[in-house]
Amino acid sequence: MPDSPAARLARQIEFIVETDKLKEILRQTVNTQSRRAENDAEHSWHLCLCVLVLAEHANAPNLDVLRVLKMLILHDLVEIDAGDTFAYDTVAMVGQHDREARAADRIFGLLPADQAKDFRSLWDEFEARETPEAKFAHACDRFQPMLLNARTEGGSWRAHSVSLDRARHRAEPVADGSTTLWTAIEAMLRDAVAAGHLAPPPIPSPAQNI
Repeated sequence: MPDSPAARLARQIEFIVETDKLKEILRQTVNTQSRRAENDAEHSWHLCLCVLVLAEHANAPNLDVLRVLKMLILHDLVEIDAGDTFAYDTVAMVGQHDREARAADRIFGLLPADQAKDFRSLWDEFEARETPEAKFAHACDRFQPMLLNARTEGGSWRAHSVSLDRARHRAEPVADGSTTLWTAIEAMLRDAVAAGHLAPPPIPSPAQNI
């Protein structure tokens, strides 16, 4: 049985209040001016601005920009429960999707059933990374922190001694959504290594004679 209008509004308001917690989730990337940690809500806003500005560079010619924006507004809400998983923390990444899927069930489940289903579907679409919109959403999600690190003398790269090969691997999904942004990232990475803001790839150990 559908919620009454009053009950529906009450659930929507509780969801909005709950998602205010996203402002308290801190990321490893830092803002370009204060150099304080960026929070998830700022990240989500900046991603959406990236989409509005950079959509013309998407690989897909007829991108549904509104759908991309919806995915990027919603996809990090799960971190209210699951926390932010640092992109280069391989230990924390174990089980990340399961943790975030449980969070998606709870957080989107606060909404009326139709909206809960719609929002969860958008979150799943982003995670699957199969549609042109999801691919471009991922491209922006990987591009934005790379840009912040490049403009903060290495930011979290330097703080965690991230090497070029790891940063490049992290950025690879950008090419699926925008080859133009991928080219820009490759230039950023080269400049970061040259400036000493990103560690060069490790030198392989010489083969041992047996």
